[in-house]
Amino acid sequence: MPWSPRAALLRDLVLGVLGTAAFLLDLGTDLWAAGQYALRGRYLWAALVLALLGLASAALQLFSWVWLRADPAGLHGPQPPGRCLALLHVLQLGYLYRCLQGLWQGLLVWQQATPSEFDLAYSDFLSLDISMLRLFETFLETTPQLTLVLAIILQSGQAEYYQWLGVGTSFVSISWALLDYHRALRTCLPAKSRLGWTAAAIYFLWNLLLLCPRLLAVALFSALFPQYIALHFLGLWLVLLLWVWLQRTDFMPGPASEWLYRATVATILYFSWFNVSDGHTRGRATIHLVFLLSDSILLVVTWVIYGPWLPTEVSLHMWLAVGGISFLVGLALRLGYYHWLHPSCRWEPDPVDRTRVDGPRSLSPCQSHQLLGNRRMTHLAQNFFPKAKDKGVLPGKGKVNGVL
Repeated sequence: MPWSPRAALLRDLVLGVLGTAAFLLDLGTDLWAAGQYALRGRYLWAALVLALLGLASAALQLFSWVWLRADPAGLHGPQPPGRCLALLHVLQLGYLYRCLQGLWQGLLVWQQATPSEFDLAYSDFLSLDISMLRLFETFLETTPQLTLVLAIILQSGQAEYYQWLGVGTSFVSISWALLDYHRALRTCLPAKSRLGWTAAAIYFLWNLLLLCPRLLAVALFSALFPQYIALHFLGLWLVLLLWVWLQRTDFMPGPASEWLYRATVATILYFSWFNVSDGHTRGRATIHLVFLLSDSILLVVTWVIYGPWLPTEVSLHMWLAVGGISFLVGLALRLGYYHWLHPSCRWEPDPVDRTRVDGPRSLSPCQSHQLLGNRRMTHLAQNFFPKAKDKGVLPGKGKVNGVL
């Protein structure tokens, strides 16, 4: 049953509130865990938690600031003075400010009986940027933090209550970010099959099930060779960065900021698949899957050869069985999703009613992006849904107005 206009706006507002709450909850559990480690004399663990948190936050603020500076003048209406806005980002509050700005705009749109096209477009503009930033935060901070916590649990042979809380909130944050990002990409399609509950569940399940074995393999290696995990990450990260550079990405407004984006994408690719270039990507996705699977197997084999049984009541064989089953089920769900549920596999244009885009809209999100000049998510949608672009539904890079 399709969403009514008011219900769709209320749903988007509630999802925005839940997303912001998940971010704050994850941040709070990380700070709490760092404090607990420090109180127990585990200063290295506390420093690692805070370092990951600080580096990810700094990158997030840079993305947010660069995008704000590149947006068309006057787009965002009344804003804090430039110095105050810069200070918010220096104080690591830029992303939170964007979340609150998006919630406020969503509330204003929901309160209007008949929202204007510009208000709807601007609300979409903000929510798409927030979804992208949330995805970056997930793979720059939440996923490495989860790997670190798992390595600590495996190495120490016990798990404290705050560690289990951190693991739980991390999985919720990762699932939410993946689903929210995919939903944001699909809103760039003016005509498509809607993202139903089944498709949504299968999408983030296969992402999560394929991510879990990777996290487990890296955590196992980190628990056995904590002094070498940084070298392992750096080596693979440089290879993945080269791969991203060879695909000639063009996402950010300048060369320097483009390298920040490429470095972030290389970090994401260390854990999961992320498409960054135009065209049909089945071959690239297969290469990445084989590359990551081979590396994970090597990490596990290293554990089997050099590592004893885990210092817990669960044997290594149990961990390997869980990881193997998770990978196979995730791969099966991924294949099923792309065969039956992916929009570029089931294209259903609706020339009569162009107002319903993942919920009724008086202006299609793609038209919204042209109106406001946001090329960022539209460009990524072109990469993610190549068949949609082939059918002329998504605008090409040269047809999207704006400084980006």
